[in-house]
Amino acid sequence: MALEMPHVTVEYGTGENPVYQVGGKSFIFFRNPRPDAVDPATGQRYQDVIVFWVASEADKQALVQDEASPFFTTAHFDGHPSVLLRAGRLGELTRKELAEVIQDAWLSRASARRASAWLSAHPPA
Repeated sequence: MALEMPHVTVEYGTGENPVYQVGGKSFIFFRNPRPDAVDPATGQRYQDVIVFWVASEADKQALVQDEASPFFTTAHFDGHPSVLLRAGRLGELTRKELAEVIQDAWLSRASARRASAWLSAHPPA
């Protein structure tokens, strides 16, 4: 879905993890296992964390405060405009919900001109 957005390129970070960018700015990337995102039962680092940029702290809080939401954050991302999602929990989102998160991530990082053009072609429902 990220590749369906205009002007997207894919770079590869450490571990050959894909980093989706617009205008050279990352908007989604697959994170390497880190000590701040672990399974509470086993202490094992999550292997499947995806980072999505968000437009604001309010948008971030809207996604992570709902206990039923698959989105989360860690102290490492305090003050960073992004949310985390385990790939293993993608199935908890509808295709429409996932598309919206991806589009919002893209919009948060695209240039004003690109964002305006995309929004003109895709008015909110």
